[in-house]
Amino acid sequence: MARIFVTHPLPGTAFLRLSEEHQVTVFSADRSPTKAEIIDHLQTAEVLVSLITDEITSEVIDAAPHLRIIANYAVGYNNIHVDWATRHKIPVLHTPHVLTDASADLAFALMLAVARRIVESDQWLRSGAWAGWKPQQMLGTHVTGKTLGIVGMGRIGIALARRARGFEMPILYTNPERLAPGLERELGARHTDLDELLAQSDFVSLHCPLTPHTRHLINAQRLQQMKQGAILINTARGPIIDEVALVAALQTGPLQGAGLDVFEQEPDVHPDLLASARVVVTPHTGSATTETRAEMTALLVDGIHAILQGRIPHNVVNPEVLRTQQEPDQDD
Repeated sequence: MARIFVTHPLPGTAFLRLSEEHQVTVFSADRSPTKAEIIDHLQTAEVLVSLITDEITSEVIDAAPHLRIIANYAVGYNNIHVDWATRHKIPVLHTPHVLTDASADLAFALMLAVARRIVESDQWLRSGAWAGWKPQQMLGTHVTGKTLGIVGMGRIGIALARRARGFEMPILYTNPERLAPGLERELGARHTDLDELLAQSDFVSLHCPLTPHTRHLINAQRLQQMKQGAILINTARGPIIDEVALVAALQTGPLQGAGLDVFEQEPDVHPDLLASARVVVTPHTGSATTETRAEMTALLVDGIHAILQGRIPHNVVNPEVLRTQQEPDQDD
């Protein structure tokens, strides 16, 4: 039986299984714990289950004398000092694969919402201002047949491209590695550099991880490279976009609109983005379906059990810390 500290209650029946088999302490306040509160709980905990909003720094890791596993409830893990955890031989778990479809669905939903002014139209109708149909009322922009640029062609980017094929959208993409030729043909996708992608795409959707290289990847200069009337979508990580520059690009061009699920200083959002009718915002809900969130919990619970039982789960970020002492999981 392991001592487990969870920074926030998790959905799904797998969380109940974790509680039945281990000594689980869940942070009880209706907020995220502070760094000091996490450190306090880690004086005894062997397993930490964290959210993407929890900063698991070297200081936190150094202050956890019994820590054996960090399990992050997200596919990204930029909130964790993974190199420091590896130095301390602490495996880090995350939740890849299971949120791919939900995240791609939301990215495409934001594309449609911005292009067809769905949120603005809804609010206008509810206000009582609608007096009946008129030819030039709430005109949006076409989606079918428009060029989609995907920045980061991993699992979610590929899933988005498959959805876009149903709308007959040519695909441009940037990625450190090209897709296999057969997959490029299937998706109707062409590999290019970021400059060309921004200049030629009617929609640009971000799906790259947040790294020092991608922080403010979309800055003032790059925003000015975008096609006149383009729409920018971000369901990846907020700091990939310079929000001050984004506001300027929306106000003076070239952008027609933006759909944002993530923000530079979450939970704070630039007030000019909130005030703009051309921006659709959602509160970091890319994986927010009942099914997906339950699968994320199950994936972490299975990963924790695998490590405690001497196996290497497929969702460990730094498997090298386990290879010398554990055998690969037979299900991998």
